[in-house]
Amino acid sequence: MLTLYSRRDDPGSHRVRIVLEEKGLQVRVVEVVPGRPPEDLLDLNPYQSVPTLVDRDLVVYQPGIIGEYLDERFPHPAMFPSDPVAKAQARITLHRIENDWYGCAEALEHGDGREAQRQRKILQESLLASEPIFRIKPWFLADQFSLLDAAVTPILWRLEHWRVELPAEAQAIARYCDRAFARPSFQASLSEEEREMRG
Repeated sequence: MLTLYSRRDDPGSHRVRIVLEEKGLQVRVVEVVPGRPPEDLLDLNPYQSVPTLVDRDLVVYQPGIIGEYLDERFPHPAMFPSDPVAKAQARITLHRIENDWYGCAEALEHGDGREAQRQRKILQESLLASEPIFRIKPWFLADQFSLLDAAVTPILWRLEHWRVELPAEAQAIARYCDRAFARPSFQASLSEEEREMRG
């Protein structure tokens, strides 16, 4: 059985839980309390970071690497392109999401200071600039739910919690959220803490 070291309120951990639910995989989840990593995680991952996935003798960390590993190890349903060009484009997009959106998450998770306000504005502007992308296909640049969606949806779910407001004209993002948040796999991926983020 797979083991996932995860935090209940961490967007990166949430991202991996979505992939696991989409794949219908059985997993033992070990909840990690910030600042108090379990002893076995200290031995498994030199960074003691979450999420960390253990599959038999293999230890994988970083959400993007875990997502790609799970898609190759359990190929149905496929969540990443097999074509080299499309795969490279998807990886570039994931890199931008991780830098631009997940880069803001740390400051937004920890405090209300000036830096959090600045990151709130950066995230809002980046999402608005990306709004046309949400109109192109039913899912994020794809016809079916993919690793890109698994990366995007934890950020969108937390906007209200982070007090990031999107204007009324961001209709394509709002419609995307309605579709994505209604997916059974997304609902099953949510921890209690994450459910409470959207009252």
